[in-house]
Amino acid sequence: MRSRVRVFGHAVHPALVAFPLGLLATAVIFDIVYLSTGSDGFTLAAGYMIGAGLIAGLLAALFGLVDWLSITPGTRARRIGAKHGLGNVVVLVLFGFSWLLRAADDWYPGGLALLLSFGGLALAVVTGWLGRELVERLGVSIDPGAGLDAPSSLSRQPTPARSPDERIYPAR
Repeated sequence: MRSRVRVFGHAVHPALVAFPLGLLATAVIFDIVYLSTGSDGFTLAAGYMIGAGLIAGLLAALFGLVDWLSITPGTRARRIGAKHGLGNVVVLVLFGFSWLLRAADDWYPGGLALLLSFGGLALAVVTGWLGRELVERLGVSIDPGAGLDAPSSLSRQPTPARSPDERIYPAR
């Protein structure tokens, strides 16, 4: 299934998800550094990372929803996509509450704020795996003519559709 929103031939949602994942994971790393060193600068940096990660996550979610709505109802891909999307909403809610708790306490993370962000990151690992399941096993967001010799996405050449029996990657 080809992604509905594309730029220069590439799906937008999979390109955007790297930003919230990276930003939110970096916030957790900054929390760990703060806990290890006591250096106050990392508390503010973690707050900025969470804020940027929430914005990026909402943007990625918008494009993900557009793609999910185009998946055929009743399929495994639609069910996995729903778990992936809803799980990521929970990730954003957990980090959002963590951000609010930090903002209310001059950016110092208390135990609950840390628990929420660490839990959010753990859940993001699971939802990220579900996202890769959608792409790698279920073919969501894969061009129908994908293959080792497919033309560039920037060329105006169409990719020939493949039969269901034809492999994207050659057998070894």
